[in-house]
This record gives sequence, C-alpha cells and structure tokens, in this order.
Amino acid sequence: MRIVDQLPYVTKEENHVTIPMPDGVQLSARIWRPTSSDHEPVPAVLEYIPYRKRDLTSVRDAISHPYMAGHGYACVRVDLRGTGDSEGVLRDEYLEQEQRDAEEVLAWLADQPWCDGSTGMIGISWGGFAALQVAARRPPSLRAVVIASFTDDRYADDMHYMGGAMLSDNLAEAGTMFAYATCPPDPAVVGGRWREMWHERLENTRPWVLEWLRHQHRDSYWRHASVCEDYGALRCPVLASSGWADGYSNAVTRLLANVDVPRKGLIGPWSHKLPHLGEPGPAIGYLQEVVRWWDHWLKGVDNGVMDGPMLQTWMQESVPPSTAYEERPGRWVGEPSWPSPHVQEVVHPLRDRHIVRPADPEGRSAGPARTDAGEGRVLTLRSPLSVGQFAGKWASYNAPPDLPYDQREEDGGSLVFDTEVLTERVEILGSPSVELEVSASEPAAQIAVRLSDVAPDGSATRVTYGVLDLAHRNGDPEPVEPGHRYRATVHLNGVAQAFPPGHRIRLSLSTSYWPLVWPTPRPVLLSVYEDGCALTLPVRPTQEPDEMPGSPFGAPEGTAPARVTRLTEPEQRWDVTRDLVGYRSQLEIVKDQGMTRFEDPGIEVGRRAYERYASVAEDFSSVSGESTWTMRFRRDDWDVKVITRTVLTCDEEEFHVDATLDGYEGERRVFSRTWNESVPRDTTPPGDPGP
Repeated sequence: MRIVDQLPYVTKEENHVTIPMPDGVQLSARIWRPTSSDHEPVPAVLEYIPYRKRDLTSVRDAISHPYMAGHGYACVRVDLRGTGDSEGVLRDEYLEQEQRDAEEVLAWLADQPWCDGSTGMIGISWGGFAALQVAARRPPSLRAVVIASFTDDRYADDMHYMGGAMLSDNLAEAGTMFAYATCPPDPAVVGGRWREMWHERLENTRPWVLEWLRHQHRDSYWRHASVCEDYGALRCPVLASSGWADGYSNAVTRLLANVDVPRKGLIGPWSHKLPHLGEPGPAIGYLQEVVRWWDHWLKGVDNGVMDGPMLQTWMQESVPPSTAYEERPGRWVGEPSWPSPHVQEVVHPLRDRHIVRPADPEGRSAGPARTDAGEGRVLTLRSPLSVGQFAGKWASYNAPPDLPYDQREEDGGSLVFDTEVLTERVEILGSPSVELEVSASEPAAQIAVRLSDVAPDGSATRVTYGVLDLAHRNGDPEPVEPGHRYRATVHLNGVAQAFPPGHRIRLSLSTSYWPLVWPTPRPVLLSVYEDGCALTLPVRPTQEPDEMPGSPFGAPEGTAPARVTRLTEPEQRWDVTRDLVGYRSQLEIVKDQGMTRFEDPGIEVGRRAYERYASVAEDFSSVSGESTWTMRFRRDDWDVKVITRTVLTCDEEEFHVDATLDGYEGERRVFSRTWNESVPRDTTPPGDPGP
C-alpha cells in the first residue's frame, strides 16, 4: 500500500470526544477533520463499531480516517455503548438501543459547527451492518453509505444459520463477543471510573450464544434489523463490497437486485478484509473510490461516480487447493445491472453419478454428454461425521489456514457427480443451485452441497457450497416425514469462477458437514432420486464483454498506520487429529496475536483465541465445541485480563451451554461467573416473543 502524506486538506485529531445519549450515557468518539472546518463546515462520516478505537482498530483506522479527512471530511469513529471508552453495556448485536444511539450520534454530528449538516456512514462487518440498518431508518442527515462484508438477512445469510442449519460460527462469534463485550475502558481516558464501568460490563453480560440458540428459526428476533424484510425502506445511495473468500459473498448482488436507489457493487477475491487491505490479493485503491463516492453524494460533485458497470467483480482463475493464498489470479469483469443480462442459468441434469451437459438453445452440444445415462437411479448416502474437517471456516478471516483444503477426502464420504472433462472454458458468476428429490430416514436431516474444480491430477478445489436443513425446504420449517419424498432446492454461495479445459466440475452431497455445520440429532440415511435432480449454473459466456478492459482501480493507498511494537510473537495453528483407538476426531484452532504495544496511547494488548470442535466415531450426540478467549491490557502498573470460555454440547433433545467469565487485575481474580444452561433443539417459541 502506498502511504500518502500530502493531501488536499491539513487535518487535526481529537482522541476522545463524548457524545451524550438521551438516557445520560456518554459515547466515546475519535474525530479526524480538516483544520479549516472550524470556519468552513464539511460533511461528517461515521464508523460505528464495538472494537475499541484506541487500540484494537487503531492501525486500520489510521490508514482510512485521516485519508478521508484529508479529502475534506470530518471522520468520526464511535465505540458502541458498552465497548471501548463508551459507557453502558453491550448486551447483544444490532439491538434497537444500538440503532437509536446511532441516530442520536448522527443528529449530534449534523449539529456540530464543523459539520455542514450532511452525514454518511461507513464500515466493514459490524460497521457495514450498522450503516445499512441505520440507513433503512432514514435519519434526516444521512445522505449515503459505504458498506463492506455485510448482510441484509440476519438469519439466513450470517454466521448463525445457513438454510436453517446451525453453523459452528454461531458459537465462535458468540465467544468472540463474550470477550469483546467484557473488556475494560482505558483509565487514561475515563479516569478512576474505569473499574466501575468495567464491573458494570462484567456483571451484566451473558453468553450471547444462549439467545442465538433460542431462535433457531426465522422469527421477529432475526427479522429485526434485517433490511431484506423491507428493501423499500432504504432510500440513500449505497456502495457495497465483499469478497469471494468471505462468508458475506451473497449480500452485494442481493442488494443490487432488490433496492431502488443509486447503487454500486464490488466483489474481489478477498477474505473478511477491506478492499484496500484485501487478502488474498489483488488489493485495490478502494479509498480513492470511497472519496469519489462521498464527493458526489455528500458534496454534489459531478464526477461520474455512477458511470460504468453496476457490479465490478473479480473472475477467479483455477488454483490448486490450499488453505491460504497470497494472490488469486483472475481479471475484473463488469455487469451493467443485476441480475445481469450476461449471465445465463444453465440446467444440468444429474444422471448415473454424472453432471450431464445440456444442448444449447440452437441444439448444438455444449460439450461431451453421456449417452448411456438411461433412467435415473435411487442413490443412498449416510456421511460420516468426518466429512467437513477440511471445510475451513464459514468465512475466511485472513487467519490462515482457514480456507478449505483438497476435497478428495471429503468426497470419500459424499455422493459425487462429475462432468466429463471440459473441452471448453466455463465461467460462472452468481449463485449455483441444486434441485433435489430426496427422502430421509429421520425427521431431522441436512444436506450439504459442494461445487469443486477438479484438476487433471485429481485434486479438488472447493469453489462454493451451500447447506439446507430439509425442514426448511420451503423457507419456514415444516415437518419431515421419514421415507416421504420431497423436492428441495439448495442454494450455494455466490462466486465468480473459471473452469479451464481439461478440468472437471464436481458436485458433492453429504448428510453432515461438521464442524462447519452443527450435525443433526441422529445420523441420517438420505435417498436421492436422480430423475428429480439437477444442477443449475449461472454461466457467463466467455464471449461476453468484460466492460472493464485492464485494471479499473488504482493502487491501494492510505495514510500511515498507527505505530505499534510487537512484544511477543503471534501463533496461528489449525490441527486436525484422529484417535484410532478411541475414535475421537478433533479440530483445534489457535489464533494468538501475541502482545503488542500501541505506541500513541502507550497501551499493551494481548489477544488469544482458542477453538476446539470434537466428536467420537459416529455418535452424533458426542459433538462439542469450545471457544476460549484471553484479552489482556496493561500500562505501567495497570494490568487487566479477561478470560471467557464457552462450551457447547448436545444430546438428541437439547443443547447444553457451559460458560465462564473471569476478570483479573494482575494475578488476582476480581470477578467470576459461571453459566450452565440448556436450550431445547429445533424449537419455535410459543407466540414468537422476538427480541
């Protein structure tokens, strides 16, 4: 990334500004703005997240916010209520209180003498969610938003549930926020009140996974703040981005298709990272695009920002399977709208364990097709629990190795359909889907579907995947009668991928995908009726124009990152083990970032996350997950540590949560609490009580 130190505006920074809420709580803000805004007001841009502006996000904040401020904006980073140096308690994600607070912050910003009354919101992940959700509430000053790695559907397209099946990231993210919500404020900012504020957080925080487990179906809890419930509520322009290696690869195109506002979409090869810091590369000059967006929508500059394709995306080339990539080869392609007129839905019947390639509309062959397929058969499948150990994370958080590895071992416990060897290049852009006709031996059944690129040497790189709880085959849950035949469609995550000649396309079905997806209460024998099965691919014909010759983006640039000193070395570990005596399989993940000193506030921070997912043989009641976090903060004689641990187990009827929260000053434990609670599996609370 190119560091820019000469910008159009000279800026100044305010490290701690308090913003009052109607109930008396004070939120803490960090502000960068042009010095000239004292007498020449400028638009304000808000980022609103719970991840501690003074230290944990300070490095990336220093790259982007002073950069935007240097182009004529007042950039404001606010810690959510109950996080960082803000007062109060953070009790859950995206609550009504959080959004009301955001509206109050925007009103406060618009009323400042250095603001011209116009505001925007920007953010990635939680910040992207917040900006989109608040925009749908239409605060009067908000003119535009810039969002990355977000979703408009909190239930069906977030880390909680997929196709009605619970993801293990439901536990992992709850464990993360259990730790972040209980960290102390900085005494250098809030003074002697830090201990009182910290203990208020410790005493009023519960493991969020308990609430998330109580809402196993789409209800008012998830409908709240899901913009997909009313796309018409969104009335301001949106610049939306994500990455194909991220868990949020679907929301950009869904938003483009459903909202009726000025909008642009951008999807690169990235993991859960901002595009100017994007990994796998190539990263792009994203901040330049953001400034152009703000210039047009907040300042009224006629700069052609809406010219060109509605969607710009990275068409990925074939790569060998790997748990991490520095770069993904490919090219930028542009689509004039979404759904794109360039993309054709091509239906491939599944016959005789093959993906049959249909004829094109003129009757010409689209490639070698099997002539001996005959009538479809009934195939049966009961996958071992080991299928899924090489699935990687639901979203790649750029903590290698968290991408899926070679799928051949996974395919050994799956039902596999292959194309013949491709004689022509095939490119897909969008969300593949699989139409299935199936019956299940149990009333609770799930189907995991993977699409892979199979190289001539047999190695299989997963391209995309999807999961369906069969009870959710029509959306809202319906009973599954064992032995009864059902039609069901499994939607796979969106992707842009090229399959070269000489390769094959593989479709793999499994009845478990652990630990990415929490298994059903009992093993399931699935019968698949081939006559009713087909794979639909969103094919982008290779002769279609890319509309984006060359590279449409400049090189990444930003202002200098915050100064940090590494005190201890980080550790990244991802171990899959199998005990062939006791038949215990286990995945252990360690993400230890070591101790780092943030030089400007002079605070030393340590973060260590440990996850463990285990099972024994084919005992579906033996599965367990653990998320343990250690967060440490110290400066001089101030030394505070938070340790959280959440263990999730189950039997056929219930989930069991055992959690602990411990707070330390030095080596002395000053707070401790334990939870031991159970939640019935697959329940719909009477009357849908909602939040």
